[in-house]
Amino acid sequence: MTTPYSLPRLRRLPTSLPGDGAISIRLEEGAPIFRASTAVQARIQVLLQKQQTDSLSPAENEELDRYEEIDDYLSHLNRMVRNLLQAEK
Repeated sequence: MTTPYSLPRLRRLPTSLPGDGAISIRLEEGAPIFRASTAVQARIQVLLQKQQTDSLSPAENEELDRYEEIDDYLSHLNRMVRNLLQAEK
């Protein structure tokens, strides 16, 4: 069976991404939903606030870009799961 979806490719992960507990999985209407953990979300908030009030260092800018890629990836994955489950109904 082939799937009409293709997963985006991640270039690399942020070095600050924790190895354990970086992603949380919750069930919503029987579908697993993947999200960044609260620790990762807190780090992203720190970077976003610093970006608004100050300038980010090149390393912080790169880190924020990697987190943005992961967020896009998880959103894409969640849409795929929901679409596949909807197609089964």
